[in-house]
Amino acid sequence: MKFEMKNRLKPCAALSIAIMVIALVMTMMGMGMNLGIDFTGGTLMTYNLGQEFVSDDVKAALSECGIADAQIAATGEGNTQVQIRIKDVENTDDLRTQLEEKLAATYPAIEYVDITRVGAVVGGELINNAIKSLTLAAVLMLVYIAFRFDLYSGLAAIIGLMHDVAIMMSFVVILRGFIRVETTFIAALLTIVGYSINNTIIIFDRIRENSRKQGVRQLPREQIVNLSVTESLPRTLSTTITTLLTVVTLYILGVDSIKQFALPLIIGMIAGVYSANLINGYVWALLMDLRTKGKKA
Repeated sequence: MKFEMKNRLKPCAALSIAIMVIALVMTMMGMGMNLGIDFTGGTLMTYNLGQEFVSDDVKAALSECGIADAQIAATGEGNTQVQIRIKDVENTDDLRTQLEEKLAATYPAIEYVDITRVGAVVGGELINNAIKSLTLAAVLMLVYIAFRFDLYSGLAAIIGLMHDVAIMMSFVVILRGFIRVETTFIAALLTIVGYSINNTIIIFDRIRENSRKQGVRQLPREQIVNLSVTESLPRTLSTTITTLLTVVTLYILGVDSIKQFALPLIIGMIAGVYSANLINGYVWALLMDLRTKGKKA
């Protein structure tokens, strides 16, 4: 039996809106995004351990001191220095004393280097730059797609793009226990923008081809979209599954910083395929039908 795509715009839109509403309610209840130190500010502690260290040892020492959320990085010559980023604590001196005692049990040559306060300025600048980049990308994509296809294709593509970004951010809120928003999240967000628009353009290109075919162009626009999505689906699924295998592997085998990049990327990729095949084309058909009705009226 041959598979054929059908219009499921209303239930798909309802599902997306429900996800966004859940995230919005959680945010209003104080359970929004789990922002990292780059966005909230915190304390940066640096120690020279005298040898290459294991991050799990440092995490265990921090856990014994009551610090569960920290970013650990190796620096210095030979990666013997450890930089520990944590959120602000009430008494830094007490934490420093306890932490040095715990680390000294494993790394006797430990030497204190520095403790500094990290502001959230960098995170604020990243957010502003990301918003500017997304806005500029959306405008340029609208112009390109309107020129390449038509204005309503451009509008449908931008609606789909906004949908993917909103879904990705909603799941970041819902899965706040698994996803910490760090600087890598901005990179994942911008990556999804390009990935999403690519899937949409492929389907719109197939819609344009089918709209010119004899025997197809007389069909209602909704049926043309059904046909175009059905024809494009094998290609879309094969490329998406191939990419997802790589990203999922990175998430499973990668370190914590890689996981904070990979998980939002996985969510965004799935949202991009979902919107490109189930939403964007049907939004175009709806806009075109409304335009036709307006002209007749």
